[in-house]
Amino acid sequence: MLRYHDEEWGVPSHNDRHLFEMLILEGAQAGLSWNTILNKRENYRRAVDGFDFEKIAQYGETDIARLMGDAGIVRNLAKITATIGNARAFLALRDEFGSFDAYIWRFVGGQPKQNTFRSLRDLPASTPESDAMGKDLKKRGFRFVGSTICYAFMQAVGMVNDHEVTCFRYEQV
Repeated sequence: MLRYHDEEWGVPSHNDRHLFEMLILEGAQAGLSWNTILNKRENYRRAVDGFDFEKIAQYGETDIARLMGDAGIVRNLAKITATIGNARAFLALRDEFGSFDAYIWRFVGGQPKQNTFRSLRDLPASTPESDAMGKDLKKRGFRFVGSTICYAFMQAVGMVNDHEVTCFRYEQV
């Protein structure tokens, strides 16, 4: 967790594959700890073709059965089928906006929102931006994209800087 915080969390990402990976992992985390998902991250990368959304969009029943049998990932049918459906919806968004990056960063005006929290207990679980993101993603066919999941995604990919102002990473990101 420390390495994730120090090297990745909150760093602005504009890479579609990374954005897809984080959206899927945040959805997989629903009801579980983030530490559990981080510990399974490499297994996910292996199991779902490195989060290649074009390949995942082609998955069928055989792939679902394979993933349901993979103890290295969260074996939840709803989350697995959501991953496949989200890959398909991701492709549709990319076709419409040119990239998922161009679509998703609109929710913060194209720049990271710089928050000034002094304590972790001050962090919100959701914001009007994550509410709007979740609502729009759902309208476009995405699943496991509620407002709280969207806010965690926004934090992870640097759309918001939620490092405490006293954290060494605050100024860096």
